[in-house]
Amino acid sequence: MNFNKINEDALKKILSAEPVVIDLAIARDVIPEFNEDMLLHAGPPITWVRMCGPMKGAMIGALIYEGKAKDSSEAEKLLESGKIKFDPCHHHDSVGPMAGVISPSMPVWIVENKTFGNKAYCTLNEGLGKVLRYGANSQEVIDRLKWLETVLFPVLKQIIKNLGGIALKPVIAQALQMGDEGHNRNRAGTSLFLRMIGPTLIELDIEEKVKAEVFRFIDGNDHFFLNLTMPAAKATTMVIDGTEGCSIMTVMARNGTDLGIRIAGLPGEWFAGPAQPVEGLYLPGFTEADANPDIGDSTITETMGIGAFAMAAAPAIVGFVGGTVQDAMNYTLKMYEITVGENDSYKIPAFNFRGTPTGVDITKVVETGILPRINTGIAHKDPGVGQVGAGLTFPPEAVFKDALIKFSGKYIK
Repeated sequence: MNFNKINEDALKKILSAEPVVIDLAIARDVIPEFNEDMLLHAGPPITWVRMCGPMKGAMIGALIYEGKAKDSSEAEKLLESGKIKFDPCHHHDSVGPMAGVISPSMPVWIVENKTFGNKAYCTLNEGLGKVLRYGANSQEVIDRLKWLETVLFPVLKQIIKNLGGIALKPVIAQALQMGDEGHNRNRAGTSLFLRMIGPTLIELDIEEKVKAEVFRFIDGNDHFFLNLTMPAAKATTMVIDGTEGCSIMTVMARNGTDLGIRIAGLPGEWFAGPAQPVEGLYLPGFTEADANPDIGDSTITETMGIGAFAMAAAPAIVGFVGGTVQDAMNYTLKMYEITVGENDSYKIPAFNFRGTPTGVDITKVVETGILPRINTGIAHKDPGVGQVGAGLTFPPEAVFKDALIKFSGKYIK
């Protein structure tokens, strides 16, 4: 096999992707192979007993939100009973930030890769503070989830219908020119999105009070666009799944206990190791002792070639995750050494508009010893406390070595 040619052809598919948000719907109605007795989560497969605090808290909150339990105690008993199936979002063409829990009644974005016709799904971003994705499950959290379902969802659905969809690739590309990196900094992306939907929102035949609520909610949540960047990335990378002889990573995800990767040429297989601690900056009153290990599906952004791979485009991010502007540039430069090529749409002004490093090749990771960079929020280890900081981390090296051994055994005779 000509592995270089296979990877180059796979990269062309990634670069030709055209992710477009085409609609919103209730999760149970559109997510493949999803049902009422299932909860989806971030990262590789995991059992209830091995879940970290934030994920357990999010699972409990999801059952209360769904009306399957009256309180935390009742929800926990149901979750321990085996009657609820846990499955990774990635098994259902979906992604979720932090705990990443998706329950049947939650509204989700539908993003279609127009080049290939495949779809990916993601929930609406709840905002900051005490939110389900960090394991909070108080009445305040449930009330916000119900508002997303009953107020924000129908408004956004009508807006997307009236606009005929929104192409996400140009928005992400422009956001990178404006200082975002698409993972932990989404201020530009959110601003651009709000600007795009603003006139249509104003024209809707709904109460002015509702229009104002929707506008204020999006405007006050810089991370709102993250939940569109993520399914755009998922719809982009998933098209090479199952490519014989392809050693490009298609998934990198964490559940707060384990980090797992998946490889194009080894479809359906996870290679997992311990989720790593995150080194970074902490909010006042918190330290490393409070932190949960790395968690969330949002590393689909790095998998596609933005996020930490594009930190050179977002110098202000170092004020959030730590380090210096030169560090941010160096992180991006290192990623060129483990990727197949460069993105012809997502470009970095500081590098004379060089494309972001794209297509992590596990053979290069093992050969060079350079691990993919991840920048991420830091969740408190206890459910419901929320974000306690942000920083940088790596996946465990062993997952790439394990994947390469399996890959070599299958393709190198």
